[in-house]
Amino acid sequence: MTGSNPVPSPEVPEDAKLKEGVALLMGDPKKAILKLSGPMIVAMLLMSTYNIVNAIWVAGLGSDALAAVGFVTPLFMILMGAASGLGAGVASVISRRIGAKDKPGADSAASHAIIITLLLSAVLTLPLILLTEPIVILFGAGETTALATQYGQVVFLGMFFIFFTNIGYAILRAEGDTKRAMYVMAASSILNMVLDPLLIYTAGMGIAGAAWGMLLSLVMVSCVMLYWLVFRKDTYVTISLRSFAWHGRTIRDILGVGLPASVEFFLMSVIAIFINGLLVITAGTDAVAVYTAGWRVVFFAIIPLVGISTSLISVAGAAYGARMFGKIRVAHRFSVLFGMAIALVTSALTFIFAHQIALIFSYSADSAHLAPEIAAFLATMCLFYPFVPPGIMSGSIFQATGKGLTSLMITLLRNLAFIAVFTYLFGIVLGFGEHGVWWGIVAGDIIGGTVAFLWARYYIERLIATG
Repeated sequence: MTGSNPVPSPEVPEDAKLKEGVALLMGDPKKAILKLSGPMIVAMLLMSTYNIVNAIWVAGLGSDALAAVGFVTPLFMILMGAASGLGAGVASVISRRIGAKDKPGADSAASHAIIITLLLSAVLTLPLILLTEPIVILFGAGETTALATQYGQVVFLGMFFIFFTNIGYAILRAEGDTKRAMYVMAASSILNMVLDPLLIYTAGMGIAGAAWGMLLSLVMVSCVMLYWLVFRKDTYVTISLRSFAWHGRTIRDILGVGLPASVEFFLMSVIAIFINGLLVITAGTDAVAVYTAGWRVVFFAIIPLVGISTSLISVAGAAYGARMFGKIRVAHRFSVLFGMAIALVTSALTFIFAHQIALIFSYSADSAHLAPEIAAFLATMCLFYPFVPPGIMSGSIFQATGKGLTSLMITLLRNLAFIAVFTYLFGIVLGFGEHGVWWGIVAGDIIGGTVAFLWARYYIERLIATG
């Protein structure tokens, strides 16, 4: 009708504008954890499969090569911990800002993370390459120093790619896009498994070939994620360094979770170095080779739990940003129960097939003598698995809600007050040797997981009561 105002079109609901992953984060926490953790578990299992396959190929070079990797592993864990910790901080901030419907803030957090990655890589790469040999000597490498140095220097050359891939994974997880994260993680692992035997044996590069295989796969993944996040821009969170501007609050939010989380991984590495030292004292470098091979299996077994916990950070972070604290309680309880069910099945399978698994790492003449001890280690660790979920899920709750220091306190208690004390007590004081060290790890995990769970439940109930 002439002169009348046009009829306004119906407003599109805000949720309809969201990417599928973001909408999932804002819905039922149980459904979100199941859907988000599935792709992450698949991807992480493939990555852990690579770690085991890598150990198998390295084991073909003899027990010295396997031990050499073990002496580099603690420092590599520190670097991966720093990268993963920074990723946890980024995922926490982005998911909280998504929950609060602050997309510009989420984009800003992602851009800040990339800048931090560039700065850290510039500062760390060259010093670590130059100091690899004295570092592995300090860690007790002894007669394996040359091999450990050769392996470590190539690993440290890939510093930027180690950090960048972890940040990329974190951004995708934070917006609920775990399928895309799964694709690149899986592609990296498969490429690694193909390159390792070619570089180690066919190209005659030996132990350095294993490190080059990892580095080349990280380069490939970095290129793909750079394309998605910076050029194609079809993710919910986008990065634009052209319009970048420093924001102190964003840096504080990221580092408030990222630094404590990095320190947590550092503490785990310190404990690994401490345990290596105890094993050398009680049983020599062969005990380190046993622990290195066996711990790869343990890490493989807990990968589903790590996948659930990384998804929990996104789910709980979004609920916290939206001030829906009841969802945090549901997510925490469900993730612990889900994780414990998986852990019990894993424990049973590991116990039944311990000897068969041990043979995988001792197929060469030089490493065959390690098989019985690797099997014994795996059988002992079956009691370790069920108590991982309460601890790791509770830490994720604190990280998701920006309480990075609380998560750090829990890790301090678990590693220093419990695991370090019990491994020394059982292994040295009571004279049980390397088997005592293993039982100390189990005892520390049981107590640490229980304390973490109770602490998180108390925190969540207070949130609900005061929110």
